[in-house]
Amino acid sequence: MKMITMVVAGMLGGLVATPAEAAGGSTVAYVRDGDVYVSRGSGETRLTTGGGNSRPRWSPDGRQIAYLKGGQLWTMRADGGAARRLTTRAAGGPSWSPDSKWIAFASLSCTGGPGVYRIAAGTASAQPEVLFPRDCRSEELPDEPELSGIAPKQLTERLRTDDAVAWSPDGTSIAFRGGECDSVYDACLSIGRVATGTEQTVAAYGGGSLQNRGFAVVPGWRADGKRLAWTAYQEGETAADNEPVHLVEFDPATKVKRTVGGVNDREMTYADSTHGLVTAQYRGHSWVMTVGLADGSRTPFREGSQPSVLPAKR
Repeated sequence: MKMITMVVAGMLGGLVATPAEAAGGSTVAYVRDGDVYVSRGSGETRLTTGGGNSRPRWSPDGRQIAYLKGGQLWTMRADGGAARRLTTRAAGGPSWSPDSKWIAFASLSCTGGPGVYRIAAGTASAQPEVLFPRDCRSEELPDEPELSGIAPKQLTERLRTDDAVAWSPDGTSIAFRGGECDSVYDACLSIGRVATGTEQTVAAYGGGSLQNRGFAVVPGWRADGKRLAWTAYQEGETAADNEPVHLVEFDPATKVKRTVGGVNDREMTYADSTHGLVTAQYRGHSWVMTVGLADGSRTPFREGSQPSVLPAKR
């Protein structure tokens, strides 16, 4: 895949687009300086304080936001109230089931690698249940892993082990880093079927005769389930095969992949079928940027990262 060079847009009538225009009217949660913010129209609201917060994800009903605080799974109301911790396990970025009843998250599995759990969102003292690997479903939960320390400063090293997961809009599947493919490849991304526990490898690096090194992380589904995007990086067998941090869009039906966005774009969430909100570099900082997936247009939205779009009501 070749990187697509984008021309920075975002000028409307000679003026920078307002946040509402940049996001097409979407309500967006994102992170700035370790706290969660929400942008609605032209307004911006800070929902958390104290730092250490990351990976906000809207519930499909729009009533709650799941997020990580100090590396553990929390939820709060859409207005930032009633924050509560769901589990003391070290967790990767969460994702809601389509009915807003469950939250999937990554944590250490019985195999010693990354696994996927789910926990009831509205039940006090709920216990996590194993989803992947399938063979861990019949095993006792492993001891809770220690919370990680200071995150690496280099972007590629921070992303390499990001365990954010993504529950498909139809509820049948979850995309996640690792899986059974870990026994073959050095790094991989899987789509697992919730009902059966079977897995499909959709991206792989190193091992299994692959002479490359890299990762595929932070997956995100389009609302119709017909596309899956993730953040990727590759060190190829030769310099010509190297690919810096970029975004891949995958068609589950045809298995076709394409690169979208620009160099160092990452963490895409779909605004609609033709636009995504990504974390990009702009004015020397991380910004949430709207990217046209067909025409390559780019419009700055808000300073921050890790965007999550409030799902449209159906």
